[in-house]
Amino acid sequence: RSPRGIQKDMRRQGILKKELLDIIYPPRCPLCDGFLDSSAGLERLEKTDFCMNCAGKFKAIAEPHCNVCWIPLKRSPEASNRLCGVCIKNRPLYSVAAAPYIYEGLISEAVQQFKYGKKTHMADSLGWLLASFARTWLANAEKLLTMPVPLHSKRLRERGFNQSLLLASHVARELGFEMDYLSLRRTRHTSPQMTLGMEERRLNVRRAFTVVSPEKIKDKRVLLIDDVATTGTTLNECAFALKKAGALDVLCLTLAKADL
Repeated sequence: RSPRGIQKDMRRQGILKKELLDIIYPPRCPLCDGFLDSSAGLERLEKTDFCMNCAGKFKAIAEPHCNVCWIPLKRSPEASNRLCGVCIKNRPLYSVAAAPYIYEGLISEAVQQFKYGKKTHMADSLGWLLASFARTWLANAEKLLTMPVPLHSKRLRERGFNQSLLLASHVARELGFEMDYLSLRRTRHTSPQMTLGMEERRLNVRRAFTVVSPEKIKDKRVLLIDDVATTGTTLNECAFALKKAGALDVLCLTLAKADL
């Protein structure tokens, strides 16, 4: 048997096992707790555990938005994507930080359940959403080196997992990109960014990242993945470390973007 044949059999067995478990323990949407059964009126969003009703309430980022940080811009009849005032004044080191959703409502609830409620199984659903967006957004892009924003070892021990790594794994697998989750390291334990103001955020993560294997980064185009972008400060500091190590370009992708 070839390795590919064995992998196909394992995937087939996994699907059958899941279908059997769904019969014994009917799946529920993690957001509304409704049974995911079309006969009960709740259809499942493809390859996720969300019902179509809840997923339909995720607020997508629509045009016009900033070409770099993707913050939504005011609409007008002539509106088009352009640079926002912040990116004009202080251009980030990354070339773009894209996201499919605004961080509010049910998508923020889903991320919080996943990240702070330790519901790691939600990585499958959220990872599929992110990979689906990335497949369209990066349709014409060459292969990128995919990297998650790292956690400090202390935070990793506390949480038990790196949510960005779980999301990045889905994206890399679905798009066929190479994955590197070891070269970029967080060398300093920092306070949670959400508790800080704009300037405090910048100082909190300043030079908190380093690349331990520059030879793996040199001359590569990197796809950097995180769960949520607020001010983009963490992404920018990661981009600083990656470019210092020789990366040609850094593209950022997050599941959601805070609309400040």
